[in-house]
Amino acid sequence: MVSACLSAGAMAQSALAFDANAGVKSKMTAYDGTEVSYTAYERLFYVTNVEDSTYQFLNVYVPDGATQQTPIFLRTYVGGYMASPAAQPQAGDATGRALKEGYVVVIPGTRGRNSSIVPDKQYAKTHKGMKKGQTVYTGRAPKAILDLKAAIRYLRHFDRQMPGDAERIITDGTSAGGAMSALMGATGNNPEYAELLKAMGAADERDDVFASVCYCPIIDLEHADMAYEWLYQQTDSRQSLDDTHKQMTKELAALFPAYVNSLNLKKPDGTPLTADNYLDYLKSEIIRAAQIAKNAGADIPDSIGFSFTSEAGGMFAAPINGGMRPQMQGDKRPMMQGGQPPMGMRPMRGGKRQVGEYITDLDMQKYLNYVVSTQALKSVPAFDSQIEGVNNASGENEEFGNETGSSVNFSDYTAQKNGTTISDAIRQNVRLMNPMSFIGDGKTSVAPHWYIRHGARDRDTAFPVPLNFATKLQNAGKDVDFLLAWNRPHSGDYALDELFEWMNKITK
Repeated sequence: MVSACLSAGAMAQSALAFDANAGVKSKMTAYDGTEVSYTAYERLFYVTNVEDSTYQFLNVYVPDGATQQTPIFLRTYVGGYMASPAAQPQAGDATGRALKEGYVVVIPGTRGRNSSIVPDKQYAKTHKGMKKGQTVYTGRAPKAILDLKAAIRYLRHFDRQMPGDAERIITDGTSAGGAMSALMGATGNNPEYAELLKAMGAADERDDVFASVCYCPIIDLEHADMAYEWLYQQTDSRQSLDDTHKQMTKELAALFPAYVNSLNLKKPDGTPLTADNYLDYLKSEIIRAAQIAKNAGADIPDSIGFSFTSEAGGMFAAPINGGMRPQMQGDKRPMMQGGQPPMGMRPMRGGKRQVGEYITDLDMQKYLNYVVSTQALKSVPAFDSQIEGVNNASGENEEFGNETGSSVNFSDYTAQKNGTTISDAIRQNVRLMNPMSFIGDGKTSVAPHWYIRHGARDRDTAFPVPLNFATKLQNAGKDVDFLLAWNRPHSGDYALDELFEWMNKITK
């Protein structure tokens, strides 16, 4: 959706507004066939200096019975770092489920790398470098997260007038939307965003949130290429590349150990997580995910790299009632949260491997080749891919471009391949789009509760990216429920029984 002229794009308001009497009564048939009654407040502009009126507003849906104490579920539909219109609740995803569960549902629109307006003479006159009739891209980094922060500030600004508790906002998103949810949770009240929000006419309020739900978040973009090649360099797919790309795979993979070590992460037992033990730790997380699924009835084949106990008993006792194995004597490693079997899974009927068996090991190379067999890997580099004469630009290259529509490099490695350097302005935008930049910095109000899921065969970003994020949050003392969800591809809003059980627990 692209606004055709400035009058459909930019507008100014004297003040932010909310009319509690302007709601429209409506109904929705939920996933289980029940009817949910609610009041809709739509097209609520969350800034006074609206640059793109196609996107910069939010919709609020208040179920019957909601009060000022009702938690708020804020869902962003951002995908691919592109623009996302404000939407209505969908019965089949988490918004419809939240409405049925009694949460106030908020769905903001946001600008993205593809949103644009065509300025008139007056706009061009007040914006340096712009010309009448020239397309202006309104949503390049960090505009999307600024819009979402402004939406959160709007909810706080009208907290007393609007049903729902702005001190208990739970954000949710998938993929680039998962990145936005991560940013909302990890950058609360950070001063580096303050002047940008002020210029937009956002409310002078806090923008921290209570909890964040992140499905397969595409984050840490400046380090994502090295993580990707470190993980996949030994797969058959990467070994069959031409010499130029094979060399880049090798070079990028070699950068990852130093980055991991620089994070100073610790495993749950307090021991350092370093490049030397990282692969084993990642393997243990994949085994944990597979075991949870197996205990719930999934058939896990040994053909993709898993090894199993030959019989029940011994040191690997069969789980009791489908639960995790008892902690072995001397095993001081506590499990990450999220260790309960997913709800709603059917018991396995037949199959070569039985529910009571315990997974003892995993051949990572064989497993990663399985992942690659389900979907081809991205190019080399996977994210900052724009290399003159070698690769085309990616969506992420566009994300960090400017309002004229440029595509730019955002990592030092790829910039050097092009014989350039990263400007300070681009480097700052990259920082503002990376939740890893702010956890534990002493200046940011990071959400206390986190639900992070990444599919165990999702290759859209490498497993170390969400694992590093979850571990850094845990190390900062946050409540983190993390899982590499077994056999899930790149997707979100799954296992909703499990998600809402977690949400109901933290909001009691």
